[in-house]
Amino acid sequence: MKCLLVADIHYALKQYDWLLRAAPEFDVVIIAGDLLDLSSHVPRPAQIVVVLKYLQRLASLTRLVTCSGNHDLDALTADGEKTARWFAEIRNLGIPADGDSFSLDDTLFTICPWWDGPATRGAVAEQLARDAAKGRKRWIWVYHAPPAGSPTSWDGKRSYGDQELTKWISAYRPDLVFCGHVHYAPMSPGGSWIDWIGTTTVFNAGYQLGPVPAYVVIDTDEEAILWFSATSLQAAPLAGLEPHKVEKISEVPTWFTAADRILSQVPQ
Repeated sequence: MKCLLVADIHYALKQYDWLLRAAPEFDVVIIAGDLLDLSSHVPRPAQIVVVLKYLQRLASLTRLVTCSGNHDLDALTADGEKTARWFAEIRNLGIPADGDSFSLDDTLFTICPWWDGPATRGAVAEQLARDAAKGRKRWIWVYHAPPAGSPTSWDGKRSYGDQELTKWISAYRPDLVFCGHVHYAPMSPGGSWIDWIGTTTVFNAGYQLGPVPAYVVIDTDEEAILWFSATSLQAAPLAGLEPHKVEKISEVPTWFTAADRILSQVPQ
């Protein structure tokens, strides 16, 4: 299974266009939150209409998965907590989103919403506890914020990670956690796009301007991981090897056959 991870698109329409070109090359495309942009001059309702059309097109090309981020919140729950109410429309399109789980090739995906208070946080805790009892070969979480104390949540000055996620990872030990939220963690001193917490591997693809998002490719058959950004191309093994090794590479490996079609450039 070949997965593509992006996050923090923030209504960058050229990056959505790139995703449409890239999507057919992957079995699963994950957008780990912040599909919208609070700072955009485009009103949020208009952004939602446009993004829903993109998501519908993406879902016609591959298996699409997405979770909400803090920029996606557009309503209040009965408990007065912020929520991404428009994600109900994503689920109506048949796209797994907040609160959903599904299995693909013996891999269980758990998709968590952005939580804004104790009620939503409790719902996420219940969701993870339910899915922990399900049979699977591999368990993947999609969760916008990276864990606290991880280099994937470090922006060069402080950690913006989720302390609850750190506790849940320790309790349930998922295999992979796909995140975003901390834009420059992969590019900051002391930060990273990848981290290992026990037997769990955590990813934060990062954020960049331009027509191509920063992104991670995970190939479970090749047991390999690649991270692409405008500044670097890096690789790591998927298997939980010790010591964990991340290396900068100058060209994509031979198994990544779609590179010539979806890469605008290979960083040097």
